[in-house]
Amino acid sequence: MEVRRDVFQAIADPTRRDIILMLAERPLNVNEIAEHFPVSRQAVSLHVKVLEECGLIIVKKQGRERFCEAQLTQLDEVVAWIAHCRQFWTGKFQALDQYLQKTKNAKK
Repeated sequence: MEVRRDVFQAIADPTRRDIILMLAERPLNVNEIAEHFPVSRQAVSLHVKVLEECGLIIVKKQGRERFCEAQLTQLDEVVAWIAHCRQFWTGKFQALDQYLQKTKNAKK
């Protein structure tokens, strides 16, 4: 059974978020990425694989090296979701505030 990954799974892990931030600055090979983390190169490679499957990075082979490059357009899905939630909750909090003001004024 194949696991379907999405951008939310990618950003759920702090190590993957850190890798995304690093690659947003410049492309790096997997060894350069691994140097920044207290885990094995194999563990970093698994994080890179998840990011690649989610479409947040692309991995290009150059000789024996694998260079990772950020492709952050997939984060637009997260931005849209956050905007929707913000709009929803802003409306709910405004309605709650109005209700509380009415009850406060009714008690006067």
